[in-house]
Amino acid sequence: MTSTAPQAEMPRWRTDDLYASLSDPKLEQALEGLGADIGRLEALFAELEVGKGGPAPTPETLGRVLDAMNALGNTSGPIGAYLNAFVTTDSRDELAQGRMAAFTTLTLPLGPLRSRLTAWLGGLSDAQLSDLLAASETARAHEHFLRRAVKLARHQMSPPEEDLAARLRPSGAGGWAKLQGNVSSQLKGEFRGEPLPVTALRALASDADEAVRRDAFEAEIAAWKSSEVVFAACLNGVKGEEGTLARRRGFEDAVAPSLLTHGIDRQTLDAMQGAVVRSFPDFRRYFAAKARALGKPKLDWWDILAPLGHSETEWTYGAGTEFVERQFRGYSEQLGDFAAEAFEGEWVDAGPREGKRSGAFCMRWTRGKSRILMNHAPSLDSVSTLAHELGHGYHNARLAGAEPLQRETPMTLAETASIFCETVVQNAALADATGPERLYVLETSLMGYAQVVVDIHSRFLFERAVFERREKGDLNPQELGELMTWAQRETYGDVLNTLHPYMWAVKPHYYSLAFYNYPYTFGLLFGLGLYAQYVAAREAGIEADFQARYDELLASTGQEGPLTLAARFGIDLHAPDFWEGSLDVIRRQIEAYVEAVE
Repeated sequence: MTSTAPQAEMPRWRTDDLYASLSDPKLEQALEGLGADIGRLEALFAELEVGKGGPAPTPETLGRVLDAMNALGNTSGPIGAYLNAFVTTDSRDELAQGRMAAFTTLTLPLGPLRSRLTAWLGGLSDAQLSDLLAASETARAHEHFLRRAVKLARHQMSPPEEDLAARLRPSGAGGWAKLQGNVSSQLKGEFRGEPLPVTALRALASDADEAVRRDAFEAEIAAWKSSEVVFAACLNGVKGEEGTLARRRGFEDAVAPSLLTHGIDRQTLDAMQGAVVRSFPDFRRYFAAKARALGKPKLDWWDILAPLGHSETEWTYGAGTEFVERQFRGYSEQLGDFAAEAFEGEWVDAGPREGKRSGAFCMRWTRGKSRILMNHAPSLDSVSTLAHELGHGYHNARLAGAEPLQRETPMTLAETASIFCETVVQNAALADATGPERLYVLETSLMGYAQVVVDIHSRFLFERAVFERREKGDLNPQELGELMTWAQRETYGDVLNTLHPYMWAVKPHYYSLAFYNYPYTFGLLFGLGLYAQYVAAREAGIEADFQARYDELLASTGQEGPLTLAARFGIDLHAPDFWEGSLDVIRRQIEAYVEAVE
């Protein structure tokens, strides 16, 4: 089944619970109020000489600053989310783009202020920090934030340099990222005489007809090629800035800043990546079996997402919401009630359309509430995506009691709930499936795992190589394409006959945050490990205990690091055995898949 059916029936997310429209006077008043609040925060920083060589924090001054930062975060967050709801669903909306540009300019001082706060806290000695924690309840409530700031301060430039870097970012890397998003959301390719957005072309990658998939792939490649100079300029601009700042801040390589950002150490990354590389022969067995099932000696790129088997279920968006809510309720009534709230509250913008960005994401809307963007195609894979993004929303709900500085979650932990919820849905689909239905579900599951383990590692290799090459100068589109296909060969091996030389232009992750890739693998394998513990607890009749500890973990992701939170469940992230155990779950599915194909 293709995804070219009319999308009008699919819901769009609700926005009028915040403001009536982009022209709502209340929005204008909110922006004016936000500007005044930022001005008061700047005045407070000046008064206390925060990060300017003034007195060290005291319980009283620290409380004033943290309270003001949290209050501002509670005000600015919903405004930014509201504007983002419009620019991501229609990049041609000039009013929305103008409002977002004004918001970006208005909030520009927050970057330099955050750098000054980090420098201020980084000047604390161990004894001073201990004294603050002992004397201040506010400090104790923000202990993880404070200790992390001390680590970040070790890699700060001088205050004037950090101030300049923060102020230049919107017109530097931020501007390049915005350009990539705007151009890609409006990009079209010629498919069988009809111009289609690249989002629609990419959705056809899961069509049952190989001719449709191949033609869509060729149209997509031609579309990316038509704007390759723009995308190459964007990527060079982003990676050039990130690499320069990493060196200036004293990091040993381009990966190091991401480790600090994502909350893990290199030993954890190496243990995980080593296990990932050791799993490639198993994934290649899966790809080879899929090629045999399709009657081909090798897969082409347009076959990677091809469906196999047959599902009696027509995976419309409506059918998907019913299935997800039912399976969530099978885990717990609380999770099921959350899904019902999201659907009834119109949190989801479901269907692809012109001007809308590709992919899927979940963003915090108001305290405990979220908004979810996706580009639904009638497949179990899209239903899994819905479950994944609802997992992010559930995580946001668990963080509702925390203040903005207390809920800053690293990406490694941000994927925990999403992977867990996705696994709940996929395992439910697999449990009762037989024959062609079983093959269909196994294919959907392994297709997702392969993307997060195999393809994500190719993106990691590509990005690391781009940083190394970018130090010597700009890379042209051909060089970027060659690096991309090299990385794909390193991970997929020789099981693919056709590669995708423009994946560097497709993925917005490259343009927003350095190494916005391996945390997905971490989240998958960590989530699978937790799910295995849930199954064991359920079999032992103590699932309620697991659910309580799991919810507490989600509520703590901004107040403890991954190693500490994992240890609560007896997990050692430095141990290769943990990562191998999670990958063994996937290996067992590969065995079942190969048997089903044979």
